[in-house]
Amino acid sequence: MTFTVTEEKIASVQADCEIVIVVDGNLDHKWVADKTDLETLDFKGKLDSVAFLPHQHRVYTGVDSLDRDEVRLAVANALKAIQRAKYTSVKIGAYVKECPVTNTKAIVEGALLGTYRYDRYKSEKEPFTIDEMLLSLEEYADKRLETEPAKKAAAEAEIIAEVTNHAKEIVNTPPEDMTPVLLGEYAFEMAKELENVTCFIGDENFLEEQKMGAFLAVSRASAHPPRFIHLVYKPENAEKRFVFVGKGLTYDSGGLSLKPSEHMVSMKADKSGAASAISILEGAARMKLPFEVHAIVGACENMIGGNAYKPDDVLTARNGKTIEVRNTDAEGRLVLADCLCYATDQKPDYLVDMATLTGACVVAVGEYTTGVMGHSDPLKEEIMTAAAKSGELTGELPFNRYLRQLLKSNIADLSNISSSRYGGAITAALFLDNFVADDYKEKWIHLDIAGPAYVEKDWGYNQTGASGAGVRMCLYWMKEHTYGDDHHKKEQ
Repeated sequence: MTFTVTEEKIASVQADCEIVIVVDGNLDHKWVADKTDLETLDFKGKLDSVAFLPHQHRVYTGVDSLDRDEVRLAVANALKAIQRAKYTSVKIGAYVKECPVTNTKAIVEGALLGTYRYDRYKSEKEPFTIDEMLLSLEEYADKRLETEPAKKAAAEAEIIAEVTNHAKEIVNTPPEDMTPVLLGEYAFEMAKELENVTCFIGDENFLEEQKMGAFLAVSRASAHPPRFIHLVYKPENAEKRFVFVGKGLTYDSGGLSLKPSEHMVSMKADKSGAASAISILEGAARMKLPFEVHAIVGACENMIGGNAYKPDDVLTARNGKTIEVRNTDAEGRLVLADCLCYATDQKPDYLVDMATLTGACVVAVGEYTTGVMGHSDPLKEEIMTAAAKSGELTGELPFNRYLRQLLKSNIADLSNISSSRYGGAITAALFLDNFVADDYKEKWIHLDIAGPAYVEKDWGYNQTGASGAGVRMCLYWMKEHTYGDDHHKKEQ
């Protein structure tokens, strides 16, 4: 879908169908041309309500307020309502709020995120004919507001939504068609299409050279060899260095601590952190952000076999710390341990890891919410504020010294699982903390995306399956770093 932003009045814009956002039931707005029909349909104009009037080629979609995420949802709902109508173009008027870019971005993001489909394996694909959306900035022009920022915001929103959908595509792809090798090839080919981006792919020999004993142990029972992926976006005069580390388990059987069969379905989603890290870098490069951005991915499969790593094994990570394996299904933290050691060598100003790490996080905050952990309260607040603007839900889980003690091992430096069933998301993060060098602990954020990364039902403007969790929040967060405090105030 392409987007055209115009200052032309909505009535003059030519399109097959019009989308009208109704705010808090206000049917007296100048854009509401079918008040009688809407009253006949008992359309209340509230959030999640939609009224499609095919005889007028107009669809009304309600919001309770002009909150940006309600606007995203309203646009997605409207497009879903008309998806079978065979329109090729739609038009929509963007309301003025305090900051003119906000709703323009939300409209574009809602359109692209809400119309994503994963139909690669469908014999019969349901056509989606809408290929153009025209956004009228009529109200901006009437108030003599500067419209150029809104036009730039629309282009930026298009990139953010597209790379989020790219992350969904990676996650939704079945394990046989997205092995560690194929994920590496995806990253390599992507890098060739982007300016100022390089890609290094390391094999098992590289892992041995780097003494990544934990990563190697997890990967060794699979017929598909592991890959270490390191993407770098490096523009001239980069202001700061952001390093994103993603868990890339292209499939997780649980290893010898085998998962129950019903829990193996959807384990293609265990590469969600990797998909997000790769897509964040793609977004940063396409948006030409003035930062050096790294995406570091540990890609492998956790399988069973005669050479599988075992409970009771003791592994040595890249930083020399020894790990007693008490459960081979706690494998993601082992891969991340070595990747985080490598990541701190890049001397980041900000270090973020993303992983579908624990079911405990889903129990704690629900399946739609990302758990946020780290040592720096200001940094956690910063990324959670950006997440709220992006539409992603987050919840903070606090560290404490008592939970740290639960990782003690009698025979190694630490155990890969806690000695208690409680606080599992936090103890997993505290395990990772052992592999973040002291100088970088205050710069580190851990995002447990186990809940929202892959949900087996539609929710909001997200479809069944992958949501691209982490991509939008991190791009919004980095984007805000390009403006400073004045922009932060405008975007509140």
